[in-house]
Amino acid sequence: MRAVGYQTSLSIEDEAALQDITLPRPEPTGRDLLVEVRAVSVNPVDTKVRRRAAPEAGGWKVLGWDAAGIVVAAGPEATRFRPGDEVFYAGALERPGTNAEFHLVDERIVGHKPASLSFAEAAALPLTAITAWETLFDRLDVRKVVPGAAKAVLIVGGAGGVGSIATQLARQLTDLTVITTASRPETQAWSRELGAHHVVDHGASLAQAVADLGLGAPGLVFSTTHTDSHLAAIVELMAPQGRLALIDDPATLDVSLLKRKSLSLHWEFMFTRPMFGTVDIGAQGELLDEVARLVEAGRLRTTLAEHFGPINAANLRRAHALLESGRAKGKIVLEGFA
Repeated sequence: MRAVGYQTSLSIEDEAALQDITLPRPEPTGRDLLVEVRAVSVNPVDTKVRRRAAPEAGGWKVLGWDAAGIVVAAGPEATRFRPGDEVFYAGALERPGTNAEFHLVDERIVGHKPASLSFAEAAALPLTAITAWETLFDRLDVRKVVPGAAKAVLIVGGAGGVGSIATQLARQLTDLTVITTASRPETQAWSRELGAHHVVDHGASLAQAVADLGLGAPGLVFSTTHTDSHLAAIVELMAPQGRLALIDDPATLDVSLLKRKSLSLHWEFMFTRPMFGTVDIGAQGELLDEVARLVEAGRLRTTLAEHFGPINAANLRRAHALLESGRAKGKIVLEGFA
């Protein structure tokens, strides 16, 4: 089968950073599905793994943790899907990735693809939808009131992949005022289009910008990017006893800043359930099915922002480069093997 992989962690400018390769087609066992991959999207985790994790000597590492495709075979213990079903999912970090014609995935973390979306549109959603959903409802518990706080949630990095779906989920499934941050006119417009009530510039004084909205101090903050550089401002703008969640990887984080206001810190990593085989691993498949229902009801939309063409090494290198530039909005999708 055709795939894209690498043998050495390299700068994305190097053509060997991602290469077109041929690998054996895998076969499903246990609860695995074999999926014919029709479209994938690219996430920051792809770039992080490429830079940090090398495969075993002589082997190939295949990236990719978002896919939409068609089930072609199922393991003997699989019961949720059958060949011909259209699916979307985000995979597992420790397994071979989705940048391949055929991919194995545990059926418990797979959702039924929204019928109204193309494969490309659907591939934009899984990883970020799981991340945003788990952050808002499992980690931050946004439906639980923070005493005395403004009835609002602040999403730092509202135009990114996770921020784009988090904005929609918060707007559609809660009665909170949704405040997002974005620093460029096009990303600010994108965030408003997705449902943000207010968009502020995180490149300016974040605490002052939120205060100037006149809503009061929010008790809920979801930081998707550059948490270390924004932390002091986040603590300043938050209401006492509030809850802060983050998903990025700051080199250092001075959590002592949270003590004075008794703020709680919540980390979200959407690969935790599949990585540890938690007893509630099936919650991710159920979550994606609910996302699909919300899409079909017209309450959520795809966050596909750029289509980079077929799945090949050159196009994936372009996608990685754009993500590493920090100037991407929404999701980058690739579709089909030319």
